[in-house]
Amino acid sequence: MNIFRLAGDMTHLFSILVLLLKIYATKSCSGISRKTQELYAIVFVARYLDLFTDFISVYNTFMKVVFIASSLAIFWCMRFHPMVRRSYDRDLDTFRHYFLVGASFALALILHEKFTVQEIFWAFSIYLEAVAILPQLVLLQRSGNVDNLTVQYVFFLGYAHFC
Repeated sequence: MNIFRLAGDMTHLFSILVLLLKIYATKSCSGISRKTQELYAIVFVARYLDLFTDFISVYNTFMKVVFIASSLAIFWCMRFHPMVRRSYDRDLDTFRHYFLVGASFALALILHEKFTVQEIFWAFSIYLEAVAILPQLVLLQRSGNVDNLTVQYVFFLGYAHFC
């Protein structure tokens, strides 16, 4: 554990809180890419397959659970919450994210440390996370009208990856 990991985790957690605040305060997901949220849910589920097999620390386990649960909760709200899902704009969120999933998985099959299921999915999650923000950026570029909380979410998410 180092200061950059801690800063990255806390900033990522803050970006998630900003996004949840936006969704719950406004009962709207306008300006948010559901496809990006899907990709992040896939990233965290694939990355943390070791949740039940390897214990590193309480902090590590807690953060894994928080990242999985929050990404699934955001996706659930955007997909199934009666009021929030009405504000989702399919016409702007048209990025073909399945290509990112396929390319990331193919790359993980080629570039990995060991050829084990856990290692393949770990590599897949790393490659997918690197491009998971693309649907959000395309949606922001197409919409032209961006609210403050959405910009803060994208900024803090980017800063978390920088750390």
